[in-house]
Amino acid sequence: MVDTRKKTRPNRRKRLALRPASSTKSTASGVAEPGKSPASSVPGGATPPLDQFSRRDALAALALGLLAGVCYLPAMLWGGFVWDDHIWYKSQAVLEWSGLDTIWSWPSSIEREKHYWPLTYTTFWLEHKIWGLEPAGYHVVNVLLHLLNSLLLWRLLLRLAVPGAWVVAAVFAAHPLHVESVAWVIERKDVLSGLFYLTAVLAWLRFLEQPRPWRYGLALLLFVAGLLSKSVVVTLPAALLIVQWWKTGRITGKDLQRLAPFFLVALLITAGDLYSYDLGRHDLGYSWPERVLIASRALWFYAGKLVWPTDLSVIYPLWNISLGSPWAWLYLAAALVLAALLWLARHRIGRGPLAGALFFAVTLSPALGFVNYGYMTYSLAADRFQYLAGIGVMAVIIGGAVHGAGRLSGGWRIGGTGLLIVLLAILGTKTWRQADLYRDDVTLFSHVISLNPKAKYAHRNLSLGLNKAGRLEEALAAARIASELRPDDARSYSLLGRILEGLQRMEEAEENYQRVLELNPRNREALKYLATSYFNQERYREALDLYRKLAEVEPDNAKTHNNIGATLYYLGRSEAAIGRFQHALSLDPTLEGARSGLEEARKALQPSGE
Repeated sequence: MVDTRKKTRPNRRKRLALRPASSTKSTASGVAEPGKSPASSVPGGATPPLDQFSRRDALAALALGLLAGVCYLPAMLWGGFVWDDHIWYKSQAVLEWSGLDTIWSWPSSIEREKHYWPLTYTTFWLEHKIWGLEPAGYHVVNVLLHLLNSLLLWRLLLRLAVPGAWVVAAVFAAHPLHVESVAWVIERKDVLSGLFYLTAVLAWLRFLEQPRPWRYGLALLLFVAGLLSKSVVVTLPAALLIVQWWKTGRITGKDLQRLAPFFLVALLITAGDLYSYDLGRHDLGYSWPERVLIASRALWFYAGKLVWPTDLSVIYPLWNISLGSPWAWLYLAAALVLAALLWLARHRIGRGPLAGALFFAVTLSPALGFVNYGYMTYSLAADRFQYLAGIGVMAVIIGGAVHGAGRLSGGWRIGGTGLLIVLLAILGTKTWRQADLYRDDVTLFSHVISLNPKAKYAHRNLSLGLNKAGRLEEALAAARIASELRPDDARSYSLLGRILEGLQRMEEAEENYQRVLELNPRNREALKYLATSYFNQERYREALDLYRKLAEVEPDNAKTHNNIGATLYYLGRSEAAIGRFQHALSLDPTLEGARSGLEEARKALQPSGE
């Protein structure tokens, strides 16, 4: 009997240690208090069920894969390159084998990419060496990264003992608010940084359970990789503190000490990225009180789109922010009241809802308008900015719903499962339709304009797409609207001139290019067009003035110097023409026009009797 009792007690401990996370105590909000769960205990807790992968887990993972794959099938099958994808697919750093030096040089030498996100561009470089510029390959990789993030989120929420972990992951996989990050190729930075972010959190939780130096180092390394993919993941250390407070109800000096290197790395890399980006070039004129109002409104905007994802657009209308508007302050007041209520109610409903809200706000903070970024000239909100932040809201709402459904009887529970299937079907259908918009610029910006007719940049981008497709009359109409919306934008008139040139309406084209030079005297396209036009009309003096201005803009362009030489020759200034032709040949010895022009100019200087 004594021997039997000695064996029984350790067996009972083993059964308790192996108890699944779903059996842990939950709060009234439906979000488990992980400090009481083996699945998320502080150092020393074992989690065998989460480290094993059963057949049921495999089926659940397969279901997530099918869900994500079907939702994003339009992007993989006929998705193309849109809007600013040209930043990477026209970059010599991506196209050339030696481009990795440029990608990793600091500050970044990639044209029109001011941020320092070398890991993202390295993936583009690698894929270009595999399948060139075939869009399908890049879209498939984006979808696979999103699927991996969904799987990681599922396992992470299981480890944190959040009810309905798979449901949260499924909604994350199918939610249409994530289409920008997945179906837009250049937004690879969102899904790639998200991958490193989630794996870093998992590595950190494993370190807390079983402290090992290599686990700590792995979490820090993954965080650095995330920052080098997109610096928006800078908030990860703060998010880890929020998780710690949720788990234990307090943050100790030891917690801060452990995360100090994370904060230091975040500070250094983000400071370098912001220095490379040059915040001063975007002087948006918002005061700090106005930025606070922008941030509070953005929080409610994103939360609303998460719960009710309708009228999603790449460019939302710019908000009119006025310190004198009561409505502007209402968003801020509502956010503060909600935070206070969640704090006061934490003993009744648990810390989970407040932790989820804090995670949402903190993770969104880099894109809330406190720091200038270029996209604020287009819109003060974008779906892709909440790719990771939305997890906090999803976990609280879905976790609470699943917890409540668990108390229902059999029939009602079946009804809840049916409701979930309907919800995923609705979200998936909306995601399918949204992903289908990323075929080309014409499709994408036609959709934007249908929802936001005053989107200044959308009409110009639509015109560019129509012009590329050869639909010149439609392109002309869109370009005229763009110039009306932005009468001070030289690019709009330049586009008008280009389209009118294609329509052989030369006089109108010339008028628009002249308007371009009034707004921007150094515009290359306008200088080149008007100089050539004047030359063809034998208006050589006017052509010469413009060619000389063009040479100031592009001093190393051999063709420009050749054209100056030709103009001088027709003005009877052969000696000056010879110097220009020689300079053109020094820049490009293969330029036949300059060689023949040089011979003609020399002949003109020879005495007539020779």
